[in-house]
Amino acid sequence: MTSFVGRRRELSETRRLLASSRMLTLTGVGGVGKTRLALRMAAEVRRTFPDGVWFVELAALHDSQLVPHTVANALELRQVSADPASDLAAYLETRRLLVVLDNCEHLTEACAILVSKLLAAAPGLRILATSRHVLGVEGEQIIAVPPLTTPTEHVAAGDAAHYESVRLFLDRAAAVAPDFEIGDGNREAVVELCRRLDGIPLAIELAAVWLRTLSPVQILERLDDRFRLLTSGRSAAPARHQALDAAVGWSHELCSPAEQLLWARLSVFSGGFDLEAAEQVCSGEEIPTVDVLNLVASLVNKSVVIRIQATSHTTAWYQMLETIRQYGAERLSEDQGHALRVRHRDYYRGLAERYAAEGFGPHQADWYIRLRREHGNLRAALEFALEDPADAAGVFDIAAPLWNFWFAGFLREGYRYLSRAIDLATESTPSRAHGLWAASYLALIAGDLDRTDTMLGEASELAERFDDDLLRARVAELRGHAVLYRGDLPAAIELLEDARARFRALREPLGEFDALVLLAAATFFLQDPRDGEFSQQALALTEQHGAMSSKGYALWCVGVASWRAAEYARAVENLRGCVRLFQPLHDLTGIGFGVQALSWCAASTSPDEDAARLLGASHAVWRTSGAKIDETSPYIQIDKRSQEAVAEAIGAAAFERAFTAGASYSLDEAVSLALGEYEGRPAPAGGPGRPASEAPGGLTRRQREVAGLLAEGLSNKEIATRLVISQRTVETHVDHVLGKLGLTSRGQVASWVAEQQAR
Repeated sequence: MTSFVGRRRELSETRRLLASSRMLTLTGVGGVGKTRLALRMAAEVRRTFPDGVWFVELAALHDSQLVPHTVANALELRQVSADPASDLAAYLETRRLLVVLDNCEHLTEACAILVSKLLAAAPGLRILATSRHVLGVEGEQIIAVPPLTTPTEHVAAGDAAHYESVRLFLDRAAAVAPDFEIGDGNREAVVELCRRLDGIPLAIELAAVWLRTLSPVQILERLDDRFRLLTSGRSAAPARHQALDAAVGWSHELCSPAEQLLWARLSVFSGGFDLEAAEQVCSGEEIPTVDVLNLVASLVNKSVVIRIQATSHTTAWYQMLETIRQYGAERLSEDQGHALRVRHRDYYRGLAERYAAEGFGPHQADWYIRLRREHGNLRAALEFALEDPADAAGVFDIAAPLWNFWFAGFLREGYRYLSRAIDLATESTPSRAHGLWAASYLALIAGDLDRTDTMLGEASELAERFDDDLLRARVAELRGHAVLYRGDLPAAIELLEDARARFRALREPLGEFDALVLLAAATFFLQDPRDGEFSQQALALTEQHGAMSSKGYALWCVGVASWRAAEYARAVENLRGCVRLFQPLHDLTGIGFGVQALSWCAASTSPDEDAARLLGASHAVWRTSGAKIDETSPYIQIDKRSQEAVAEAIGAAAFERAFTAGASYSLDEAVSLALGEYEGRPAPAGGPGRPASEAPGGLTRRQREVAGLLAEGLSNKEIATRLVISQRTVETHVDHVLGKLGLTSRGQVASWVAEQQAR
């Protein structure tokens, strides 16, 4: 959000080393600008890497075991096993990309192990890391990021701005005091200020913000006091550390006692916070709840806290730079820190409880977006609960109610938290029972079917022990789901109908909806005419409760039922509506189901290269989502039949080329293709993320034939007769031709064909 100042030499050196080596670490003191330099370099070299540049933020991560999962999530690879490092290595083996690992210093060993494995497996991979410490990886090149250049004591006013530190100060000053200029009256103070702060960007930015209320001379005077205080007690500390401590500490001293206290308490949050969380977790004992808003506003004005603009689905979000957060945390005693983490954990336990109560309703989309934003805090709360086996049962109360949040894109992570708690908190309690059910659900979707059966068996026993009707219904539904995945459709329907009846008796609309979706799927695969009835009932339930995110799955049910009934236009309309509902939530599993079903439609209505490409793109989306569907499942059986039909229509070689091209698409490209919005230019077969055809306008061979017949003035019925295909298939081809060429009428297609022939 702010301009990039200086660093010409560092950028040049970073670019040179990235070109000649595969592992580069930017080191330096906190606040020196390592992350900013890495981001700038990543933006400049992105075109060099055909498979992209990927940024992995590690500051909010504290569990070293989750480093491979976090990298996989950032790379949109969520279909990972219990050994995600090996999955990453296999995925990256043939790709050319740059991965930026930011803030590695607290996870040095885990990062080094993962990086070594990935570099050995993937010759086209380059890694750019930022860390206060080197990683110690073989072949690692190191750039020690220096402070910005600073002027000598005596420099002319016109020359001062040639130095990076002064330019940064002036740039940030313009944001808070637009009329500020450097001149004879303040030149020496500005120069001395940049020198005293040793050219450290964070320190300079913290000082510049005070130009709202102080002159450069006044800032320097107060900073001098801080340096004298530091020097008397820490004469052996490196100058750069003293400069940063001086700037942060001076900002701390200029805060009121209440602001200082809130700063320290806010350090408990990982990745940021909203006002509600700050009020609930940080108020009390000298800070009344009603004062938190004004105190947060004051810390924003002093650049201690950064405000992130709210969107239509969110409230304002606040963050602290890691250096600032750590400074605050150091101001808490061990007892204070522990008590604060307890309050933090309990707040997120309450948040999970509220989500479970409100998650199937009009605010469903807001909840999904909120939970994604709170991901770092959820991790922190869960990890704190797991530190002491006596508290591990608290994980069940947080992670289990969030089962469908994990399902939407963090399968392995949610499963890992619940599995660890199951191993530690072994006492038979209602919380453990529901934790077992949630873990079973995630295990099923992740493909761990044996563990699913074991955990579900214990959950069933506990449901009887505690006479828990809700858990009985959930167990019945999940057993039906598991049987469906294994392909025993009649047994699945029987279990799911029992589950639905139980949920209806309990007035649990989310459970009933899930059972209806699975019943619609099972009857669809069995070609049972009730699939349309179950689909409409699921859709009606979402509309009754205003659960517009769940409506995506209902539209999937309606779409596949319409496809089975040969109502292809209606099927495509509903399935694209399904994908569009899941997009803003980044529900990767839901998107996967939608794109997969659209590929089935394409294969049956227009078995051409576009259909083959979309079948491949469906695999790309599933790879990203993390869901793993067993080879025996009916989903896979339809995939296979669709692929065979297209391969027979266009030939095995052409199918393989187009399918492979689609399978290499990014998530965004795959979704755009499924929605009919893909605008990528054709490229040679096998090029990453690009169609294999090089035909004008990106048309396939069949679409070129249709365009030529349109130019002759033939109707859809006449084209169908000429090509010996159905009229509905012709309509689909015409839609694709118009869409790809960006035209709106058949007459425009005729003009386009004439132009191509003239060329």
